[in-house]
Amino acid sequence: MILTTKNKVGLALAGLLGVLDLPSFLEAPADGEVGPPLGILILGSICGVITIVAVIIAWRSTSGAAIRVVAGARIVSMLTALPAFFMDVEAFIKVLVTVFVIVTLTSLVLMFSPARRSTAVMD
Repeated sequence: MILTTKNKVGLALAGLLGVLDLPSFLEAPADGEVGPPLGILILGSICGVITIVAVIIAWRSTSGAAIRVVAGARIVSMLTALPAFFMDVEAFIKVLVTVFVIVTLTSLVLMFSPARRSTAVMD
């Protein structure tokens, strides 16, 4: 498998999201405050670690399996953020989650974009 520029941009976006997921467990809300449970925050941090490791492997070895692991970790991380749309939280948080979801979906599309195939023109 050859990584195209689109694939590399998708991996870079996924890696950035993975880095942003790392400190998730440190952002636990205080008792009585609205926020995600600690288990979800820990899962987000684990997804971040898995993403970063798999991005490095995918970039260095052009492994299709590693790209699928990156995608899986990003999808799980995105799914854990979706309940923010249904909770009574500040609009700013909902905007951040929306941006997070859009960037995640963009990275997935770019990671799985196939290379262009040149076709012979028969005139």
